[in-house]
Amino acid sequence: MGDLLTELGVNGGVLITQLVTFIILLVILRFVAYKPLMRMLDERSKRVKESMEQAESVKEQSAHAEEEVKKQLVEASREGQERIARAVKAGEEMKQKAQEEARHEAEALIERARGEIQRERDEAIGEVRREFADLTVLAAGKVIERTLDKEKHRELIDKVLEESSTEKKEQP
Repeated sequence: MGDLLTELGVNGGVLITQLVTFIILLVILRFVAYKPLMRMLDERSKRVKESMEQAESVKEQSAHAEEEVKKQLVEASREGQERIARAVKAGEEMKQKAQEEARHEAEALIERARGEIQRERDEAIGEVRREFADLTVLAAGKVIERTLDKEKHRELIDKVLEESSTEKKEQP
């Protein structure tokens, strides 16, 4: 085999020296470069894994927060609907109360108006009675002054009525 290597132009001592140098270089590189590189790659891998875990955790927290927001929105909506319902109910109660008060006031006003109308009617009837009595007394006085036949009686009544309407017009 030594001849074969020589024929190929390989020197055995140089080959062994190069092999030993290569092995030494590998051992040195292993301690100097490979271990720090591997440690650095492991650390980076660890950081990437932690980042992925944090991202997953943030994603879960985000999903949880979104669920909470949805629950709060549903609760706020429900509370809003309840408040609206209470406000509508209070408005209806106020409306009914106002209608009831207006009805009572209208009834009181109608009652006062009826009383006023009755009072004015009674006054008007009293006034008519007084005037009628005055006219009767006046007519009786005229009849007593003279004895009348039918025609004179009619003339007398017309005259009394005319005088009474003139007196009424003159009074304020």
